[in-house]
Amino acid sequence: MNAKTILLVEDNPSDAALAMRAFEKNKLLNPVIHVEDGQEAIDFLFAEGKYSHRDIEDLPALILLDLKLPLVDGLEVLRRIRENMITRRALVVILTTSKEEQDVATGYDLGVNSYIRKPVDFNQFVEAIKQLGVYWLLLNETPPPVK
Repeated sequence: MNAKTILLVEDNPSDAALAMRAFEKNKLLNPVIHVEDGQEAIDFLFAEGKYSHRDIEDLPALILLDLKLPLVDGLEVLRRIRENMITRRALVVILTTSKEEQDVATGYDLGVNSYIRKPVDFNQFVEAIKQLGVYWLLLNETPPPVK
């Protein structure tokens, strides 16, 4: 996997398509792996199920995580990421429509790197993705892998 791969964990096909269009519009050419539920995210990150061939230590550079997911919710995915020695330093940005204060608090309590509410307006969403890409993929110093 390319060191700058993005894992997009998003169950809503419209929101996933919107994110992909925003990546393209901003010329963020990073490979994007899209999974549609929390269980698939866990399987991908921990090299289980249909992703068992994957090297667990080959993590995406950035995980964009929705909260309201089928099978396993986003906060549980985040909990699992932070509990595992290999994945605990992964960069995770919650990208959600949730405005619940408890979701924000729990996300930060579990160690999310950033919490962003999805803008409803397409142009604002494109700008948010641009800022995300510039900061997390270009400016931010990525933590070294856990050894």
